[in-house]
Amino acid sequence: MQSALYEWNDTMVALATAPGMGAIAVIRVSGKQAIAVVDELFSGKKLSEQPGRTLHIGMLMDGDMPLDEVVISLFRTPASYTGEDLVEISCHGSPYIQQQILRLIQSKGVRMAKPGEFTQRAFLNGKMDLAQAEAVADLIASNTESSRKAALHTMKGGFSKELRELREQLIQFSALIELELDFSQEDVTFADRTRLNQLIQQLQQTTTRLLDSFRLGNVIRQGVSIAIIGKPNAGKSTLLNALLNESRALVSEVAGTTRDTVEEVMNIKGILFRLIDTAGIRLDTYDAIEQMGVVKSLEKMRSANLVVYLIDVQTLTTQSLQQVEAELQAEKVKYLLVGNKIDRLTPSQQAALPTSEQLIYLSARDKTGLDALQEAIYSRTVEGDLLGEATIVTNERHVAALRQLQHALQEVAQGLETGIPGDLLALDIRSCLYHLGSITGTIAHDEQLEYIFSKFCIGK
Repeated sequence: MQSALYEWNDTMVALATAPGMGAIAVIRVSGKQAIAVVDELFSGKKLSEQPGRTLHIGMLMDGDMPLDEVVISLFRTPASYTGEDLVEISCHGSPYIQQQILRLIQSKGVRMAKPGEFTQRAFLNGKMDLAQAEAVADLIASNTESSRKAALHTMKGGFSKELRELREQLIQFSALIELELDFSQEDVTFADRTRLNQLIQQLQQTTTRLLDSFRLGNVIRQGVSIAIIGKPNAGKSTLLNALLNESRALVSEVAGTTRDTVEEVMNIKGILFRLIDTAGIRLDTYDAIEQMGVVKSLEKMRSANLVVYLIDVQTLTTQSLQQVEAELQAEKVKYLLVGNKIDRLTPSQQAALPTSEQLIYLSARDKTGLDALQEAIYSRTVEGDLLGEATIVTNERHVAALRQLQHALQEVAQGLETGIPGDLLALDIRSCLYHLGSITGTIAHDEQLEYIFSKFCIGK
């Protein structure tokens, strides 16, 4: 697919590694003149005579002056990342050397690449579809095992394969229905309506499954917010420090020590959890600052994915437990009850404590029971299989297209049920094909591509 914004004979260059000093830097050149331009600067083998997928060591020259000893990675069209002739220059990581090499290459008529332009060319040259291209950016940005795995699955084409197979079947039916329109005078039927109805049902099931996976995908991409709530001196800050295994929050026996929220990140089984230590909820305080902290605590509680409500077991009774649960249920929040300071009770007192499905006992000070708490936090918030190979949708653009597809499929299903004419049915099927194609880039506009790839880093 060609784009008006894409210059087919253009050659571009960019730093592919992170800017700054390092042991090695990689500069990438792609386009019709890539090999010829670098060959002119390279003192070593004649690159224009070398096969693709080869490495060459030599000196990069600035006129008669040696600039740096480099390794050249040579790729020839179409067997390259971009599908064009592509050269990667591995040089020493001095920022000065990097800038000098970029300056030299630009002096030969090569322009600097725009953000994401290497991947954009890979897409335009058919090396990957749009969903795979977007997954490249997601893979670069991944900061947990789950986000890496989800992005890699999509980049390898797992998501696209599902959509492509269904789209091809739908295209076949669309063609048969269009053929019926050409023979409308003869009252013939080419498309098996029963099989089409089965395919629509299969598409609806797949679309629903993919949309449902976004709940897990959003967790993978955005993380999970956990609000640690409770009365003053319940041990919220001590629990935060214990979970992080460091002294992050100020701990004191004085009630109301925590006046503002403290947020930190913890990784549990490849998922990021944003722990929010809040001010103790004490409604009878006359301290204006503490009152503001209580208001903020309640706000965090209502917006969190999960509330961990901490209770001092020394004051815990069956009645107080029921009251806390009733209050949390009235707030309509997902919650987990934690009885803290279990170390301060005798074994007989511990045995007499009330029980609940949502209640875990631990000692934040002694760091006992933390594993059970982490397991409970994970199981209460992560709904889905992170270890399987099923597609997990993490991209909001894909979700929007899938929702539109879901609506279009419903229109087709209703049309089949009511027996609408073939021309109207064909219009609804074209709408389904459009939304499927918008995900993989079979249907794409220049402005959409510019927006998507502008969010990439330069050099990728």
